[in-house]
Amino acid sequence: MKDILTAPFVEEMRRTTANMYRLGWDERNGGNISYMLEEAEVREYLNIDAPLRTIPTGFNAQPLAGKIFIVTGTGKYFKNVDPDPETNLGIIKISADGSAAELLWGYKDGGKFTSELPAHLMSHMARLSVDPENRVVIHSHPTNTLAMNYVHELDEKKLTHTLWEMCTECIVVFPDGVGVLPWMLCGTNEIGEATAEKMKEFRLVIWGMHGIYGAGKNLDETFGLIETVEKAAQIYMLTAHLPRINTIKDEEMKVLAEAFGVEYRKDFLNL
Repeated sequence: MKDILTAPFVEEMRRTTANMYRLGWDERNGGNISYMLEEAEVREYLNIDAPLRTIPTGFNAQPLAGKIFIVTGTGKYFKNVDPDPETNLGIIKISADGSAAELLWGYKDGGKFTSELPAHLMSHMARLSVDPENRVVIHSHPTNTLAMNYVHELDEKKLTHTLWEMCTECIVVFPDGVGVLPWMLCGTNEIGEATAEKMKEFRLVIWGMHGIYGAGKNLDETFGLIETVEKAAQIYMLTAHLPRINTIKDEEMKVLAEAFGVEYRKDFLNL
């Protein structure tokens, strides 16, 4: 078998977590990633029928039975993934009854997957019901996005509209808008269920006063969604206290979205 450390999906996780830490999105052990892999690609590197150990998930993920994920570990720092992926990442397969994760590789210090795994799995199920190509869920704490939570109404239409106004690309990159949840206790099935419900409608969900969840077809797309929201939030935070002289008008956003052929939330514009 090939060396797992040379697998493209491991290399991608190393690059992505390093970038997120460098950008300040994932302080300490904040943030987590789950990436659904193709069985055929994993078989080139691992025996997927011989798990190292079985870890209960605390959640019934039976619709994902047999699916394989690479997942960041609980209590692990993103800055440590690149130098030591085998300790800070794990590759798991959801058991046949959906109640546990079969560890195929990683968490070599005896650790386990992120405490947010149930929320991730619920979001995966929700996104797959909308788009079967969605394979990635990322949770992080982007600084300006979080700061914006404290000075802007946590209303989906109003928040999305403000973000769309900040950069010309925004309505094109996330035309489906941004979902919003109020502050909720993290690491619980309740917040996972609420996030998954939002994920049926949005690829981006803000957890009030906490961070953001993003979902996409691959790591680049999902990273890019969060990156674009964070850039827009940064521009907002730099300008919110200043007189607004110019803005992107709703009519212009409509023209922009239609020119790029994206399905946008028409009800989020004031036309």
